[in-house]
Amino acid sequence: MTRTAVKLGSTTAAGGHLTKQQFVYSTLRESILRCELGPGTRLVIDDLARQFRVSIIPVREALRLLQSEGLVISVAHVGATVAPISHASVVEVFTLLEGLELVAARAAALRATESELATLKDLVAEMDRALEAGSPQRWAEINTRFHLSIARLAEMPILLDMLQRAVDYWDRVRRYYFKDVLIHRTRLAQAEHRAMVAHMEARNLPELEQTIREHNQGALAAYTAHLESQRADERRERHA
Repeated sequence: MTRTAVKLGSTTAAGGHLTKQQFVYSTLRESILRCELGPGTRLVIDDLARQFRVSIIPVREALRLLQSEGLVISVAHVGATVAPISHASVVEVFTLLEGLELVAARAAALRATESELATLKDLVAEMDRALEAGSPQRWAEINTRFHLSIARLAEMPILLDMLQRAVDYWDRVRRYYFKDVLIHRTRLAQAEHRAMVAHMEARNLPELEQTIREHNQGALAAYTAHLESQRADERRERHA
């Protein structure tokens, strides 16, 4: 179990509108979601207070917020640590994504103009070019923009906020398991992205919804298979 090592960005508590607590919270949250602080990393309050040049109070409050979001857990005799990426948490992320994206895409399909659909096609084409250039990480970044762009077309601010939070959690899963899982699904995902846009263009809601279900459930199945393989490897090592 590693100790805290936080990369401080350009944002500072004194130089912006953030309070000390908000600064610590947002910086730690970003580091966790980007897997700069990996699962199991110890979050030692005194160490963090020194790194952030604040008292322990805003650090403790920030950790409480992160714990309420499921990104930090309290381990007996250890203290606060970055939460693991468990099978249950992966299932929860994809269940939320599927539900939110079904609502967003259905509303977007009924509202989207030709120019807005053309923008979605451009994003899919950008993803194609990223894969052709051997830049899967770039593909993943555009993929996030694609899904959030559909949600924006729905013109439902609360839904968009909820989807953004779910995407944040998915982004953590994606970064942690990218080489083992997601990189192998990009071609299939691209075909599903093209199908989504085509169904939106045709206002074919049943096919659109089916594609979104297959998109999320296929990804979940890939992550689940990888996690089960990991567990099997760990069992074999324990009994070796």
